[in-house]
Amino acid sequence: MTSLDKPTEDTEQQDVRAVTEAALFEAFGGLRGMVETVVPGLLFVTIYTINKDLHMSAIAALAVSLILVVVRLVTKDTVKHAFSGVFGVAFGVVFAMMTGNAKDFYLPGMLYTLGLGLAYIITTLCGVPLIGLILGPVFKENLSWRTRNPGRKKAYAKASYAWGAILLAKCAILFPLYWWADTAQLGWVLVALKIPPFLLAVWLTWVFLAKAPAPIDVFAEMEAAEKAEEERKAAARPAQ
Repeated sequence: MTSLDKPTEDTEQQDVRAVTEAALFEAFGGLRGMVETVVPGLLFVTIYTINKDLHMSAIAALAVSLILVVVRLVTKDTVKHAFSGVFGVAFGVVFAMMTGNAKDFYLPGMLYTLGLGLAYIITTLCGVPLIGLILGPVFKENLSWRTRNPGRKKAYAKASYAWGAILLAKCAILFPLYWWADTAQLGWVLVALKIPPFLLAVWLTWVFLAKAPAPIDVFAEMEAAEKAEEERKAAARPAQ
């Protein structure tokens, strides 16, 4: 390796890390997405802790979720994270209202976490790590990592295992509390476990991907192929 090669490789690695950070921020919603995830549940458990009123707590949580969506629409920002929050809260409200048990407000989210944790593990065992399916389009590589970029596939596998292990560990804490703790205790533990496990999983994903080979931009490849084909056709046309 010459003295000129090292700065080039360092620059490329920095570019990969910068792209990885931007992709993770876009895929998982960043700070605002985390706030939108926490606020409805925090409001529900706060109100329920104070007055034990299931209906008021549920309506307040649903109302703030809808407000967050409206704010996104007004500011013309992406609404996918806010909408997912609304659906999650709505399912929780329906469950709790149907059973009359305030703890059931949290049950759909807990079941979703369990299913997602298993999905990360199972898809990785099947050779198609879920985190790769999520981030592939964000990196503009789609599924090219499966056959053309084994280093990235290995990184996606590690990240998916990490997500699965973290989510299943979270479930191992929450489900016993669902049966043994009261609504307020379960709610506060759930709120406390919203952000730290998520940040740990995102950080581990960044660590694995930052060390992986750069993604293959399949969109750029398609554009280059189309341009080359147009130039070939233009060169083959007889002169006028």
